[in-house]
Amino acid sequence: MQQNILSNYEAAKQQYAKHGIDVDQVLEKLQTIKISMHCWQGDDVRGFLNRDQDLTGGISVTGNYPGAATTPVELRADMEKAFSLIPGKHKVNLHAIYADTEEKVELDRLEPKHFQRWVDWAKEQGLGMDFNPTCFSHENSKDGFTLSHPDAEIRRFWIDHCKASRRIGAYIGEQLGQTCVTNVWVPDGFKDVPADRLAPRQRLKASLDEVFAEELNPAHNLDAVESKLFGLGSEAYVVGSHEFYMGYGLSNNKLICLDAGHFHPTEVISNKLSSLSLFADGILLHVSRPMRWDSDHVVTLDDELIDIGRELVRGDLLGKTHIGLDFFDASINRVAAWVIGTRNTIKALLRGMLDPIEALKQAELEGDYTTRLALTEEFKSYPFGAVWDYYCEKMGVPVREDWLSEVKAYEREVLSQRGN
Repeated sequence: MQQNILSNYEAAKQQYAKHGIDVDQVLEKLQTIKISMHCWQGDDVRGFLNRDQDLTGGISVTGNYPGAATTPVELRADMEKAFSLIPGKHKVNLHAIYADTEEKVELDRLEPKHFQRWVDWAKEQGLGMDFNPTCFSHENSKDGFTLSHPDAEIRRFWIDHCKASRRIGAYIGEQLGQTCVTNVWVPDGFKDVPADRLAPRQRLKASLDEVFAEELNPAHNLDAVESKLFGLGSEAYVVGSHEFYMGYGLSNNKLICLDAGHFHPTEVISNKLSSLSLFADGILLHVSRPMRWDSDHVVTLDDELIDIGRELVRGDLLGKTHIGLDFFDASINRVAAWVIGTRNTIKALLRGMLDPIEALKQAELEGDYTTRLALTEEFKSYPFGAVWDYYCEKMGVPVREDWLSEVKAYEREVLSQRGN
């Protein structure tokens, strides 16, 4: 280990120790936390089953940076490169359209065998895996409705797809020995004000009841449901609103997914975590960065990300919260996007763990808001960076921006050869 990294770390430890913070213990805990890194950043949400299908469901990817993955082999190689630059062992978040198979198969007929190569690869890499049915970018989703569609045959297609996805998730969890979270999101909604808000939600509830009717081992698969406030093409009404899914999830013991981009621009999910934790068995996060809308920008270490990390730590919520990423930017190197976003998410958790939590809570309890504010502000300039550098060095990944030269080399040697 570089001497300056170690000496800076030892000095930082002493400063944090003055407030009762055991930094070595913090890093041991940080090492156990798994971030679910989403596959769809690597190929602009195209997948491999219907690559010629236009994106629907309000999903839009901007940019044409060269080097997007076009095959499962390329995508796995890109993810391997990203993981090699991120401290810790994590998970891969996979959508159903990323099946790795030569067989022509429809979404409602997918089976575990169509993802066996992904499972084998994850085993080799020591990674966990999460899963998602893909209820968009398909002929049966082009008019904006899936599980709440008024046509029973179309509803049946999506019900069968979601049921198949749950079985795939359970297989993945069993094979990898790590619980797979299977998350259901549908884009259903109206562009303009509907005449009937209730009927689509009645249909969605009935569809979900059927999707989740089969009992699966929770050690292998956990179900999650994800809401949205609005989307492109569904600005006036989304069937699966936050209220709908919060009620459904709490009533049916499902994880409730909070996506940072799926609420009003003035809302933040960090402020929802403590309330939801009192009633929900578990929470799924989709950490993204909305910029005026659900634009899924690469996660930066901004105030909201830091607050998410703090809330998870201060509320002791890490044990019941599954942290996943959801962004896609085709205007920059896609591997770099993964590295930036995932490292920042881990940094936010570390920042939260290095706060003087007990001192802040005690000052608040005593009404000493002066101390609360003073400590909060002073800790912003504590040597967090020295601890992060040491953690990266200890975990065998590049320190600070050194990772960027590896990504640039990978771009020259691999990505630029793809011709896209």
